Amino acid sequence: MKIQVVEDDLSLNQGIVLALKDDGFSFVQCNTVRQAKAAYGEGRPDIIILDINLPDGSGYDYLKWVRERENAANYTQILILTAKDMEMDEVVSLSLGADDYMSKPFSLAVLRARVKNLGQRVSREIQKGELYKTERFHFDFDILHFECQGREIFLSVNEQKLLKLFVQNEERILTREILMERLWEDGSGYVDENALSVTVNRLRSKLVQKGEESPIQTIYGQGYLWTRQGEKDVS
Repeated sequence: MKIQVVEDDLSLNQGIVLALKDDGFSFVQCNTVRQAKAAYGEGRPDIIILDINLPDGSGYDYLKWVRERENAANYTQILILTAKDMEMDEVVSLSLGADDYMSKPFSLAVLRARVKNLGQRVSREIQKGELYKTERFHFDFDILHFECQGREIFLSVNEQKLLKLFVQNEERILTREILMERLWEDGSGYVDENALSVTVNRLRSKLVQKGEESPIQTIYGQGYLWTRQGEKDVS
């Protein structure tokens, strides 16, 4: 799961990342509206932590810009940060489509709790939608139809379960232990770690053509990560 942090205070920007890094998120750090728009164009984040007062404009402008480019299937959770503890700022933020709001100074522990809550909303939306569409992939878990660059691919039951786990936790590291527990949670006999490796490798081979980079990355010593690699959503 990917978070975009848009904050021109470099120390606070880094502090936010450090406070959240142990929760398995990946990050894109921006200091201006221009940087934020460029980064969004390279791949929609799942969550945006957005300061209002930025060097080249208002965070409100970026908030509106993001909402104009989204729909119910592609929705980014946005948490607003402001130095002003004013009710009107909160009203404006929420009326423009923000999902949460915090006034500076704030506790990083409280921020972490709120971001984890937003992350849970993202996961629920993916589960509810049963559809994952990017420029490269089209996965419909409701009717069990899977395409890669317009080419239909056929997956085993465990490959389907593994793929769904990956896309539900996009840009988030999943440990081998978690994957094994979720894949074989029905208690179907003894399963060794090699079974997981075989399933991951088979899924990789079906998702990519020769010479292409796989969206399933091995994070050595930690687990696996599904990444968009800059791909955009499609409707």
